[in-house]
Amino acid sequence: MSVTSAPVPGSPIPTRKSVASFFIGRPIFAIVLAIVVCLAGTYSIFNLPISQYPEIAPVSIRISANYPGASAEAVQNSVTTVIEDAITGFSDLLYMESSSSSGSASISLTFGSGVDADIVQVQVQNKLTSVQSRLPQAVQDAGVTVSRSGSSILMVGNIVSNDGKLTSSQLSDIMASTIEPAVRQVDGVGRILSFGSGYAMRIWLDPLALAQYKLTPSDVTAAIQQQNTEVAVGEIGGSPTTQGQQLRVTVTAQTQ
Repeated sequence: MSVTSAPVPGSPIPTRKSVASFFIGRPIFAIVLAIVVCLAGTYSIFNLPISQYPEIAPVSIRISANYPGASAEAVQNSVTTVIEDAITGFSDLLYMESSSSSGSASISLTFGSGVDADIVQVQVQNKLTSVQSRLPQAVQDAGVTVSRSGSSILMVGNIVSNDGKLTSSQLSDIMASTIEPAVRQVDGVGRILSFGSGYAMRIWLDPLALAQYKLTPSDVTAAIQQQNTEVAVGEIGGSPTTQGQQLRVTVTAQTQ
């Protein structure tokens, strides 16, 4: 025989309290908690870091070298191949791309997104230091640059002379001497590709004249470098001075 009991009339029926009933029964606490959450969200909006271009792409390190006057094949054999053989031993290296053109070489290294870009750039620079002596002298003089930038172009700009008073060579010199140094200092700029060059000395050699005087292009280059140097000329009235001397003039050269 089973016995069942019924609730006594007038007695409250027991119910399970939920989260909703907890806040419904305490409206002041719920309002204060909502205000605190809104204030915390407002504070976070103005203080959480927001990146316009977050680092979600793999890290790219670019190596650039200039070999003036060399063909693409010469650049490939004496510059690109030497650098590629030195860039080994990176565990996080995904792939490597290289291109050799007339007078320049470019090598792009792509690493995983989890590596530190600054540390990887220093490691690549250290690898290049060990093989820099094997590169041609012209490449060493021009320098091999290591930058943290991709191959895509973010912005293209040009400078023009509206009144036509400046020539293309003058505009290129302004770009190389004034604009490029300022742009390179902007945060986030990795590389500048300029389609022009500043003032330079360009010499065309006559092969027959060189053979007549038994000279080579390197002899002409050495003679030009020797004459195109800027040295300290000195001064008039420098130490040790004589008694009563009042004149002291620094002598400067007009140009290189």
